[in-house]
Amino acid sequence: MLSVNVGLPREILHRGQTVTTGIYKSPVAGAVWLRRRNLAGDGQADLRVHGGADKAVYAYPFEHYGFWARELGRDDFSYGQFGENFTVEGMLEDEVCIGDIFRIGAATVAVSQPRTPCFKLGIRMGDDGFPARFTAAQRTGFYLRVPAEGRVAAGETIELVQRAADSLSVRDAFRLRHGSGGTLAEYERAARVAHFSPTWRAAFEKRLAEMV
Repeated sequence: MLSVNVGLPREILHRGQTVTTGIYKSPVAGAVWLRRRNLAGDGQADLRVHGGADKAVYAYPFEHYGFWARELGRDDFSYGQFGENFTVEGMLEDEVCIGDIFRIGAATVAVSQPRTPCFKLGIRMGDDGFPARFTAAQRTGFYLRVPAEGRVAAGETIELVQRAADSLSVRDAFRLRHGSGGTLAEYERAARVAHFSPTWRAAFEKRLAEMV
């Protein structure tokens, strides 16, 4: 793991209105306690759609930093740029599956869903159109639940403990929910994946009901 990043909600001015957001994350030196619902020192502004047991922490692959630097013509990125708590390496969306369990330091985490960007990512990037580009690129990162709490720190190895059986990759899950062209068989499979967060599982069950 390259970096552990935290940040508490803050108020910012956006288009003449005050917006409260926790998307601004900064690297932490040393070990941090990873709890069931978040990292120590971290917080979310809108708990209806952020945080909670199924989205305790957000991981984003560092490999995407280079992609976005080229796409946007920028070289000012720092760890936590995309609002992630864990900046990871070697954990791309087409390789990591919903329900995969990993050990980080003394803690255990499990993949619960891809990230769906909201307008606050556009605020963080200084580009209101960025969430649409983020969605189109399908370089989403993923949320983690925390089956076992413990201290985590940058530089620690993220070890795969258990690969989820009969699951979907993070990329396929995102494509099926936010893209087009999924087959009936794919949605039947997605609806059977028990490891999804409740909102994603319900979305696939609804889509499948509409197709049959």
